[in-house]
Amino acid sequence: MSLLISQKEFPYHHWECLREDSGDCLRIVPERGGLITSWKCNGREVLYLDQLRFADLSKSVRGGIPVLFPICGDLPDNKIIFENKEYLLPQHGFARDSYWKLNAIDDKSGVILSLSETNSSLLCYPFQFDLEMEIKLKNNILEIITRIKNNSHRIMPFSFGLHPYFEISNLNQVKFLGLPDDCINQKTMMQNNTNKELEGLSKGVDLISGPNTSTKLFDLKDRISLEMITKEPFDLNVIWTDPPRNMVCLEPWTSPRKSLLNGERTIKLKHGQIQQLYCKFIFNQFI
Repeated sequence: MSLLISQKEFPYHHWECLREDSGDCLRIVPERGGLITSWKCNGREVLYLDQLRFADLSKSVRGGIPVLFPICGDLPDNKIIFENKEYLLPQHGFARDSYWKLNAIDDKSGVILSLSETNSSLLCYPFQFDLEMEIKLKNNILEIITRIKNNSHRIMPFSFGLHPYFEISNLNQVKFLGLPDDCINQKTMMQNNTNKELEGLSKGVDLISGPNTSTKLFDLKDRISLEMITKEPFDLNVIWTDPPRNMVCLEPWTSPRKSLLNGERTIKLKHGQIQQLYCKFIFNQFI
C-alpha cells in the first residue's frame, strides 16, 4: 500500500505520511533531527510528545523518536579524543539536533531520511558519513532500516540508537515480556535484577539490558501492547521513564554508554563500508 506524503502546518510544520486504506499516519519533522513526532495506528496515538517543550527551540525534545548518533548516552565532560585531538561531543550526539533531508521511496511505500556530515558536525566528530533511515508504515507496524556508510579514509567508530517515547495511561500498570533477567542501572552503572529495577518504573528508571531481539511492552489499563523486534547488533534494550510524564521509552541501541571510550560493542567501519541496522515496532490491542 502506497503512502500519501504531504506537508502540513498544523499543529506544527511537518510532513505527513498517510495510509489511505487504514488512516494510519506518521508526522515527521526533518529539520528537527529527523524526528518522528507522531504515529497514529488504529485511530490511536502511539507516541508521546511534549508539544510545549517541542515549540521551545532552546530545549531538547521530550517525545517522538529522537535519533542517537554517533554516540548513545554521554561522555565525561562531553569530551573524546580522535587521533590525539580532543573534541566536544554532546550527549546522544548531534543527529537529533541536525537538519535532515526527506525523500519518498520510489514506490511510495515509505520515506527516507538522510543525514551527512556538515562543517558543524566535523567540529565534534571528524568523520565523513552518509546516514539513511528507511521508514515504512505497514499494517500495525512501524519499520525502520538504518544504513550508515563511512566516507572517511580512516576507520570510523560509532554507536547508534533510537529513543522512542511511547504514550501509556498509567506507569503503575505496565508490564514487560522478553527482557533478560539482569540489567545495568544506567544511573549507578551497577548490575541488578531486571524485574527489581522495573519496580521503580513510576518513580523513574534508566536501565539497559541485552542482547535481546524481541521485547513486549504492555499497557494493562488501555489493553494495548508494543513489541520491539531488532536484529544484531541493534539488540540492546534501554528502558527509561521520566515521571510524571505518562510515557515509557523502549529503545534499541547498538552499544552501551561510553562505548566510544572503552570499545564495548563499538561499531567500526572501514572506508566505504556500510552497516545496516534493523528494527520494527508492532502495535496491538487485546481484549
